[in-house]
Amino acid sequence: MVDIVVPPLGESVSEATVARWLKKVGDPIRMDEPLVELETDKITLEVNATSSGTLSEIMVAEGSNVGIGAKLGVIGAGAAAAASPSKPAETPTLQTTSPVTHDPAGPSVILSPAVKKIVAENDLRPDQIAGSGKDGRLTKGDVLAALSQQTQTPLKAPAAQPAVPRPLGEREERVKMTRLRKRVAERLKEAQNTAAILTTFNEIDMTNIMALRERYKDDFLKKHGVKLGFMSIFVKACIAALQEIPEVNAEIEGDEIIYKNHYDIGVAVGTEQGLVVPIVRDADRLSLSGIEQEIGRLALKARDGKLSIEDLTGGTFTISNGGVYGSLLSTPILNPPQSGILGMHKIQKRPVVIGDKLEIRPMMYVALSYDHRIIDGSEAVTFLVRVKENIEDPQRLLLSL
Repeated sequence: MVDIVVPPLGESVSEATVARWLKKVGDPIRMDEPLVELETDKITLEVNATSSGTLSEIMVAEGSNVGIGAKLGVIGAGAAAAASPSKPAETPTLQTTSPVTHDPAGPSVILSPAVKKIVAENDLRPDQIAGSGKDGRLTKGDVLAALSQQTQTPLKAPAAQPAVPRPLGEREERVKMTRLRKRVAERLKEAQNTAAILTTFNEIDMTNIMALRERYKDDFLKKHGVKLGFMSIFVKACIAALQEIPEVNAEIEGDEIIYKNHYDIGVAVGTEQGLVVPIVRDADRLSLSGIEQEIGRLALKARDGKLSIEDLTGGTFTISNGGVYGSLLSTPILNPPQSGILGMHKIQKRPVVIGDKLEIRPMMYVALSYDHRIIDGSEAVTFLVRVKENIEDPQRLLLSL
């Protein structure tokens, strides 16, 4: 018999959610075959079989939270090892020791550690509280409800998750947030609560860069095997601006500023599971083709759910392109602990004044959201002007101007 356990999940990640079992009890298993998908705050990963045999037991149900090293199931040796299907556990498996204890105040009442703590702190009698859990066990909600009735003071529910879900309407449905979506929401709210976010705007005449792309796109594809997109050019334009305004590439840690002399650019990618920001490492050392190839590789991994922790951590600046969805203008939110994010938008033909003439030009609004604690308004405006100049006159990049 071989245990299926939760593997190390990466730096700063201590638990995951069982997203989906890929095998049923009794199914034959080959070594290294994926058995179950785990979803962490940042990525979805597969747990593979460490030996061949038969899945004889599933110990943790889909949707349960598990810690590193927790036992998920058992692989038996050969088809004969298949046992009768075990009912998946209905409570999260967050520890390897027994999750329940018997309370002296009520020998027949089984309490989880969280429930036992509340009972002890508030001198409650668990044998006098009706349990709504499996086999009549007390849940945390049961004890909190009893405590609320005892004190005649309604308990304040956490802001993100009501203690008692409201009844659903006839045309409504309730779907639990994925761990990734929940973590994205937490990080975005964290950014708003922590940073002094301000956004400055500009617009870019895309005429020259579109002409350059149209002129060389076929030769570029033939030589490098990848299409020439706008994102690689924007990455280069931003790096040039970051080198001039290093505060935008820095971060605050306590009462200190950490200046980063490397340029690891995050490129926001939308997936079915939510927004992720894989990192193009040392983008300043890559050519346009190298950046395009790396963006393509990371985007494919993101859509297949194959991104690793290393793919998502350590960025110094982020670029988000809402224009691919048709966004004309937006104010992007910082990706902590970074201090700046550039928002690209839809290219749209508009009348603009060129010299003394009115002309129709393909224009793009760009937005820079920044942490005003570290970046002054003049620096933010200068950064965005440099990006504009580099895109409108791409020869500046070639000449390092």
